[in-house]
Parts: sequence; C-alpha cells; structure tokens
Amino acid sequence: MTDSPDLRVPDVDAAATDDAPRPAPTTDVARRLEAILLVVDEPQSLVSLATAVGSPVPAVRQAIEGLVADYDGLTGGPVRGFELREVGGGWRLYVREEHDDLVSEFVNAQAPSRLSQAALETLAVIAYKQPVTRAQVASIRAVNVDSVVRTLVSRGLITELFTDAETGAINYGTTDALLVHLGINSLDELPHISPLLDGADEVGRIDGIDGEVRR
Repeated sequence: MTDSPDLRVPDVDAAATDDAPRPAPTTDVARRLEAILLVVDEPQSLVSLATAVGSPVPAVRQAIEGLVADYDGLTGGPVRGFELREVGGGWRLYVREEHDDLVSEFVNAQAPSRLSQAALETLAVIAYKQPVTRAQVASIRAVNVDSVVRTLVSRGLITELFTDAETGAINYGTTDALLVHLGINSLDELPHISPLLDGADEVGRIDGIDGEVRR
C-alpha cells in the first residue's frame, strides 16, 4: 500500500512567530544598560535608556532593579565601589560616598597642574553664570564642554549643585577651592563681566542665554 502524501498546510503563524525578533533576556538588557551608563554624564530616564538599548521600558526597569541589587551586594556578591542611583527622574552611576575622598585624591594626583584654555574659559562661564547647566555653558561657548566639565569637577573647582526636577539637567557651580586658587574671599570680588566678554551688554547679559551673569 502506497503512503499518501502529507497535504497538511504549514502553520504560517507559528513560522512567522519563530522568525520574528524576540525581546532580549533581562541579562542581555542589563549588560547593554551598563555599557550606556558607563559613558553618560547626565541621569537618563527609563524611556531614554529603553530607546538606547532597544528594549521595552518594563524590561529596562527590571534590569535596572537587578543592577541596583547587584551593585549593592544583595545578590550574593560584594558591594561595589559605585552605585546606580535615581536622581531627578533619571539613572546614573555614582561613586559611593565613602570613596569620594579616595577618588578625589587619585584624580588630583593624576591631573596636570595647569588648566587648558578651554577649561579656563568654561570655568569663567560657570563662575559668572552659576547655577548653570552643561547645555547652557555649551551654548555660550558654542562648543561641546562635556570633557572639560568632567575635568573641572575632578579638579574640585566646580561641583554639582542640584538636578533640575523637570529636565533632569545637572546645574553646576564653583567651589571654595576656586576662591582659594584665585586668592579671593567671595565671587563678588570677581571683575565685572561686561568689559571681558564679547556679547555681554551693560547689565551683564550674554546673547543667547536668558538671565543675567555676575557683573
């Protein structure tokens, strides 16, 4: 007896499902998140992180929770020297507070004694405009200032004052260390800005940025 041919119709839906892209496992999402978090300078929202790693927000939220627990030593491993914190509605890696002095001493020991011209110009803008965000400084100088701001923070000349609740942008200001280096007691002793900067009018405003700077 001859076997009858198999005339069954393939399950098209099942085949399509097998070929469709599948969500990445949480561990893969976590690894990609770590890569992004290592290079960002501002806290990133869950939506922004989800877009960056190409995963749905719930998966990113779950991965973030897992990374926080991992770094805090809650998964059986050691407590890391850094932590993943939510600040101003966004997530970013931070050195743990107990290691702040250690990191500052190391960075200062590695840093050159002289600041570059770009760093000096950025420092001047922050000194006169503070509190000011990185984007505002970049707008005034018309160049990217990310690396320069990191240098100034590492040198202890500027610091993060607060994070804007609406935008998540970090506002920077100068530290007492700058006053010591300049040999002044307060920022009020800085020279008037109007004669020093092109584009600053008689009341100390700078074109392109709302508000007034210290005169």
